[in-house]
Amino acid sequence: MKWNSYIKSYQSYLRIERGLSKNTIDNYTFDLERLQLFLDTNGIEVSPLKISEETIQQFIYSVSKEVNPRSQARIISGLKSFFSYLIFEDYRNDSPMELIESPRLGRKLPDTLSVDDIDNLIAAIDLSKPEGERNRAMLETLYGCGLRVSELVNLKISDLFFDEGFIKITGKGNKQRFVPISEVTKKYIELYRSLIRSHLEIQKGHEDTLFLNRRGRQLTRAMVFTIIKDLAVKINLNKAISPHTFRHSFATHLLENGADLRAIQLMLGHESITTTEIYVHLDRKHLTQVMNSFHPRK
Repeated sequence: MKWNSYIKSYQSYLRIERGLSKNTIDNYTFDLERLQLFLDTNGIEVSPLKISEETIQQFIYSVSKEVNPRSQARIISGLKSFFSYLIFEDYRNDSPMELIESPRLGRKLPDTLSVDDIDNLIAAIDLSKPEGERNRAMLETLYGCGLRVSELVNLKISDLFFDEGFIKITGKGNKQRFVPISEVTKKYIELYRSLIRSHLEIQKGHEDTLFLNRRGRQLTRAMVFTIIKDLAVKINLNKAISPHTFRHSFATHLLENGADLRAIQLMLGHESITTTEIYVHLDRKHLTQVMNSFHPRK
């Protein structure tokens, strides 16, 4: 059994037993293929069962010249997962990754948008085009509900519980949560549904999908990225933004206006409050305001 055979069985384990997405599995596989290429290039013939810590160290040293510390840490994490799997399946008794440490990383805080930035982006949407109403509804939903882009494109009409004031979101690992939806966001979704979506020729299998492209099919994540990038260029917004920027801005603005961190965690669908703390950064000005407002010695 060579590398490819072990990698294929590992992919099956990640998909079936851990329920990981195709993108995540592809990333894990890419790291292993990179290790394979290093071995082939350097004429090192060794199986996953016999590879040593020294060889792994050589590979990581080689990679460190090409990628930043964050990417290096991700590769090390992926390799640790693979060798842990081999131990779990009794292919190996130990891991060559045991003493290998990831580079120390500072917290990388995502960019955030001001309320004015978001208003300007949405105002730049061309509502004279059919996709304009859809794009406005999408951006309002991204920002108004703090969704991941995958959650947005997979949103179903049957997930909309407008009378109760919630939408049902299926997040990572197929975990479901209910997120409150504002009257503003509801209004723009209803406008899109009545003015645009109702006139589309919807393809089979997409009848329940909320946001559709012109051909009546579910939008891709890449298309949402493109829509946002084009709007940023249109208003000369000199920030590197993505759909996730709206999610981060949602959380940041809630926190800055006094929302409880635990409530934000539930709305974002984070398992750990630590994750929420990473996404929701506070600037010094806001911290000063909190101190002046709430400390007994203010």
